[in-house]
Amino acid sequence: MKITGAQVIIKCLLEQNVDTVFGYPGGAILPLYDALYDGPIRHILPVHEQGAAHMADGYARATGKVGVCIATSGPGATNLVTGLATAFMDSVPVVAITGQVSTSLIGRDAFQEVDITGITMPITKHNFLVKDIKKLPEVIRQAFRIAKFGRPGPVLIDIPRDVQTAELEYSCQVVPNPTEWNPMPTIHRLIGEAAQVISNAKRPVIHIGGGVIAAEVHNEVQSLAENCSIPIVSSLMGLGGVAHTHTCFLGLTGMHGHRIANAAVHNADLIIVVGSRFSDRVTGDRARYAADKKFIHIDVDPAEIDKNVAVQIGLTGDLKKILTMVNAAVRQGDTSAWWNIIRQWQVDFANEEKKHQPLLSEWAMKHISQKTAGLPVVFVTDVGQHQMWAAQNLAIENPRSWITSGGLGTMGFGLPAAIGAQLACPEKRVIHLCGDGGFKMTGAELFTVATHSLPIITIIIDNSCLGMVRQLQKVYYPDRYSQSMIPEMDFVTFAKAFNIEGTVVNTKRAFIKAFDKASTETKPYVIVIKIDREDMVNPMIAPGATLDEYVSLNDK
Repeated sequence: MKITGAQVIIKCLLEQNVDTVFGYPGGAILPLYDALYDGPIRHILPVHEQGAAHMADGYARATGKVGVCIATSGPGATNLVTGLATAFMDSVPVVAITGQVSTSLIGRDAFQEVDITGITMPITKHNFLVKDIKKLPEVIRQAFRIAKFGRPGPVLIDIPRDVQTAELEYSCQVVPNPTEWNPMPTIHRLIGEAAQVISNAKRPVIHIGGGVIAAEVHNEVQSLAENCSIPIVSSLMGLGGVAHTHTCFLGLTGMHGHRIANAAVHNADLIIVVGSRFSDRVTGDRARYAADKKFIHIDVDPAEIDKNVAVQIGLTGDLKKILTMVNAAVRQGDTSAWWNIIRQWQVDFANEEKKHQPLLSEWAMKHISQKTAGLPVVFVTDVGQHQMWAAQNLAIENPRSWITSGGLGTMGFGLPAAIGAQLACPEKRVIHLCGDGGFKMTGAELFTVATHSLPIITIIIDNSCLGMVRQLQKVYYPDRYSQSMIPEMDFVTFAKAFNIEGTVVNTKRAFIKAFDKASTETKPYVIVIKIDREDMVNPMIAPGATLDEYVSLNDK
């Protein structure tokens, strides 16, 4: 029996166990939308295509499955670009399906024609323009394999309108498992060398990144830390890879990291990096970061080895298998003196912390963490000061319970990503944290929240400015706040327009009451926390500095 290309797309999505897609219709993609009308796949309509991309991203991060977004040609497709770049930078498996003008019109400047494969080439793992319906089923299957296998990432499939309406004799196929991992020829020798280096290290540190979440190797990392008595630090993307309460976990490292985590990295003689890419926000000055220490880099992507920091041993491939082999080969060294130093730092930094009166925003993050401890929650942030306050003060206990835009730093990511996460995990409560600037970018997606009655708690840190921009201006351009002050907005009235309840707070007592109310009700709620625009994210390391060179914000 012959079916249309649009129906082939639906069949292939069902082959991949896709149950939810996020998209916005338009002329070039209408045949697919007609096929969706009769299909069993749930479709979520956002306010804007950028929202669809971020929703698919949030869905993927919350589940580990491939997120799917759909848009029409031209402006619909280009509106996906920021979302695809966000997913690409954070290695998130997303498949974007875009409509295109009919094959006879390609290259003729037809209405809503855009070379979306050319535009997205640098920000996708791969992309396809399908001009022949016979190739459509295999392209879709291949797109999902590429998105999931190895280092995850977004893939775009551009499908002309006439390919969607053409007919094909379709046969369902069982989706094969990804190709078996072929280990490096030198893997056993390198594992032995790595085990020896780890055993001989006096001041080792394990640094985890987002790859630990993607590869689901949190248990293997914890085993390595426990068996060899090694402290663990995390990049922004790695939070949740090891429980915040784990005895080996020291916290966030990098530009706004915890002082003890940065001190451990700065003074280590060995860094074991698992699933992280040595971002400039983590290393600062790369030469000084790497001085007087050795590196073992374990990553799924061979291109990451020696890219930013030269390493002594690079182990690439399936992280679970590599870490299992490392754990079997390694023998515990003597790190007791190292832990004595770390414990003294813990006392010293705790005493320093007592001198610092917590900001309302910092306190609120700790309160949220305490009230949600042990509960099934997912924290989703936007980008800015609130993101760093959240990373510093929330106790992230589980993988996939922390979702944030790390690599691209996309303002406006938070709310649509929270929608994707909540739809993916209806049994969990999603708490969306954002600033007033980021919320204004995609806040209209509250309409989508209301449409589907999603019980997302949105907490807006409102200082009537672009807080992180202003903080950098305060440090480097004193008293010259160029375009970082933004007009106040009545967020509660805005939410009320969508029949979503909200409240404004500026004290601890008021926040406790508001959060208790939001937590006990199974409906969306907005809490606006008014803070002083002079509130700064502490600590802060200057870009390009070392992990012990902090900016003294109190003097600015």
